[in-house]
Amino acid sequence: MSVTPSFQPVMPKLKRYTLETLLSRGVRLDGRRLDEIRKIEIVPGYVEKAEGSALVRLGQTVVLAGVKTDIVAPFPDTPNEGVLVVHAEFVPLASPTFEPGPPDENAIELARVIDRSLREIRAVALDKLVIEPGKHVWRIYVDIYVLNHDGNLFDASMLATMAALMATRLPAPVKVEDGYRVDRTKYTMLLPINHKVVSVTLAKISGKLLVDPTYEEEQVADTRLVVAVSDDGRIAGMQKTGMGDLTYKEVLTAVSIALNRANVYLEELSRVMEPYREKLAKELEEVKEESAEAKEQQIVAEPAPRKERLEEEVIEQGELAEEESGTSTEEAERE
Repeated sequence: MSVTPSFQPVMPKLKRYTLETLLSRGVRLDGRRLDEIRKIEIVPGYVEKAEGSALVRLGQTVVLAGVKTDIVAPFPDTPNEGVLVVHAEFVPLASPTFEPGPPDENAIELARVIDRSLREIRAVALDKLVIEPGKHVWRIYVDIYVLNHDGNLFDASMLATMAALMATRLPAPVKVEDGYRVDRTKYTMLLPINHKVVSVTLAKISGKLLVDPTYEEEQVADTRLVVAVSDDGRIAGMQKTGMGDLTYKEVLTAVSIALNRANVYLEELSRVMEPYREKLAKELEEVKEESAEAKEQQIVAEPAPRKERLEEEVIEQGELAEEESGTSTEEAERE
C-alpha cells in the first residue's frame, strides 16, 4: 500500500541545468531522442497461481500485474455484462517516496486511468462473461504492483495489465445449490479480448514534450499528459497530471505523438502475447479432447442399458431351453 509521499528528493541544480540544456539540443540524459521509448520486456505467466499475470520492464521501471476471477451478481444497470475491477499498489521497496499504508491519490489515479481506458474502448468482452443473465457473471479482478519506480508508471502498468488480461484463462464454473463455485483445477476458455489498449505518457519540460519520461525527468517536469490508445487507432482516454499547463497546440502535438508512438507498445505486446495466447488456446483444446476421449471410454466401459440386458437374458434363456430340449430328445431316442 502507499500514502502521499512525505519525502520528495530534490534534484541538484547542476543536474537540472544539464538536463534542460541537453533538452534544448533535442537530447536526453540517457541518450534517447525526445520521442524514443526505453527498452520493453514483457514476461507473461509470471505468477503461476494467478488466472493470468505478466511482468513488464520499461527501462528500469518494473510492474507486475495479476488477474484473479470469481463469480458474482452483475450490477443492476448492466445485468448482461461481467465485472472488471482494477486496483494498484505501490510497494514501499519500489521507491523512497512510497510508504506503507492505504493507497494514496497517486495509486488511485493510476488504477482509475487504466480501468476507464479499458472500459471506454471495451477492451474486455464483458458481455461474454455472463453465466446466468442478471444472476451470475464473472468478475475480473486486476491487481497492479509497482516493484521498481524509475518513471512512467502509467505506460508500464497499462502494458502489464493488458498482457495479464491476454494471458488470463477462465476456470470452470460449477453449479451448486445456492449458485456457482469456481473450480480452479481446470480451465474452460481464454478471457475474451476485443481490443488491445496501451498508454503513452508525455512530460513537458522547458517547452519540450518527452515520451516515456524517467524518474529524474518527472521530477523536473512542468506537467504530464497520459494518452490511452487502442489497437484500432482510437483514443481511449486522456489524463493530465502536474501543476503546469499545456497550450491547445501542445495538446494536439502530444496526441499526435501518442498515436504514433503507441505502435511501439502495441507491436511488442502483439509480438509477445499473441504466440503465448495461441499456446494457451492449444493447451485448452488438448485438455478438452482428452476429456472427450475419457468420457467416450467411460461410456463404452459402462454396462449395457437395462433393455439391452433383458433382451440378452431372453436370448440366453432361449438358447438354454433349446439345448435342454435337444438333450431330452436324444435321451428319449436312446431309450
